[in-house]
Amino acid sequence: MKLRESPEDFVVEELPLYEPSGEGEHAYLFVEKRNKTTEQVARALAREADVPSRDIGYAGRKDRAAVTRQWFSVPGLALDRISAIEGDGFEVLEARLHGHKLRTGALRGNRFEITVRELTEDQCAAAPARLAALIEHGMPNRFGEQRFGRDGDNAARGLEILAGGKRGDKRAARFAISALQSAVFNEWLDAREPALDELETGDVAWIHESGACFVVEDLEREAPRAASFEISPAGPLPGTRLLDAKGVPGERERALFERFGLPNPLQAPRGIRVRGARRPARIRPEAASCVARGRDVLTIAFILPPGSYATVLMDALFTEAPDGA
Repeated sequence: MKLRESPEDFVVEELPLYEPSGEGEHAYLFVEKRNKTTEQVARALAREADVPSRDIGYAGRKDRAAVTRQWFSVPGLALDRISAIEGDGFEVLEARLHGHKLRTGALRGNRFEITVRELTEDQCAAAPARLAALIEHGMPNRFGEQRFGRDGDNAARGLEILAGGKRGDKRAARFAISALQSAVFNEWLDAREPALDELETGDVAWIHESGACFVVEDLEREAPRAASFEISPAGPLPGTRLLDAKGVPGERERALFERFGLPNPLQAPRGIRVRGARRPARIRPEAASCVARGRDVLTIAFILPPGSYATVLMDALFTEAPDGA
């Protein structure tokens, strides 16, 4: 399997949580970038507007080795100046005004169109059925490797910050701590023995319709809800406030936190919020399709919710054992 022979093989479009109002002091720019990180584009926009890069808003980081389209907010930038912005590797496609900065997480999801090359005949033949199974039963909601940085050391850096180490830039510190939370979740998911659509007494369950969570007390009552994808097991993103699992699942989570060396109780560094959260063990791809482009080439299109990774879906389709989905 070969991903990203060219950036055009990996196309991502952000689906915004809301539309810019057309009025306000922040210019919302819909930007297409190629072979650029979100941070590189944000810094370039900050230079154009002569503002600190921390004042540039965006809902989420997008892949570098890709063609991606996402919104940025820039304070105090007049719309008549936007046509003059020329960026190496990015282009402003649309601009509108809004009343406040674009906040992290303010998106409905991401639409992907990924072309996968050098597949075997068996992989091509099996892909449509495997994609249908992932839509029905869900895909693992694992964090992708890109979450942990080029050298894979973001999580270790986050632990250092929580232990009182030098934090540096606040945005970078928040991302490092988030990478640590992601590493804990991935290990929880990888070590979990029940299937993704099965619960244990004491598990924390995620309600997909609302995003609310609760502790499973009556397994007989909740099991059918999990089987129908109404609810799913939810793993920990450790922080200062976290709904604790109970019983055996709770014991496993506490042992996991100890293995990572997480401080207990966890204290947030000054000026940085580290609220805990729960993340569903599985998510369901939407609007998914699989189209053959040649003897060993497929294009997979789909929508994932915020914070879920297309590369994880590719692994589930083409590299994991069928029951790994």
